[in-house]
Amino acid sequence: MAFTHEKIETNSWLMVVLILLVVAVGGLVEIVPLFFQRSTTQAIEGVKPLTVLQLAGRDIYLREGCYNCHSQMIRPFRAETLRYGPYSVAGEFVFDHPFQWGSKRTGPDLHRVGGRYSDEWHRLHMNNPRDVVPESNMPGYPWLQKTAIFADEMPARMRALRRVGVPYSDEEINGAADAIRGKTELDALIAYLQSLGLARK
Repeated sequence: MAFTHEKIETNSWLMVVLILLVVAVGGLVEIVPLFFQRSTTQAIEGVKPLTVLQLAGRDIYLREGCYNCHSQMIRPFRAETLRYGPYSVAGEFVFDHPFQWGSKRTGPDLHRVGGRYSDEWHRLHMNNPRDVVPESNMPGYPWLQKTAIFADEMPARMRALRRVGVPYSDEEINGAADAIRGKTELDALIAYLQSLGLARK
């Protein structure tokens, strides 16, 4: 049976199969090489896995939905690099599962916020953002400073991340709960925010 245009275009099942084949091959050609490209699979110099306190803060960041208003990826445009700092590169995100790139910017991008403000500034900002940024429309999170971290959950969380390539040692995992016991969720969230983007300032 010869594959003519007429036969392909008049047979819907054949058309569907051929479209799926083309999309699958095209997807593989674009995606598979990225797994072997060093710049997308290796951490750049200065990028380290999050500490247990920073990791707990990242979990709170996700739980509270901060990614709904804040992206964590600076695009390579002059306006963005002037405002936020050097543009983001893939090697900065190799330990992020899942990454927090996002595209929504109700609030500013946070990828280079680490070290930009003091811990006390973040503490005031998280309690009531208008105390430090009068025009802010961000909600306050006053309960974070009163809520203790569930420290006993963190070793299992770190073991799960180790399975997907984050190089946590047995020593780090075994000491995780004790390292953050008594810390508040606000302490953890501030530690996470202070860790963002430090490898390329």
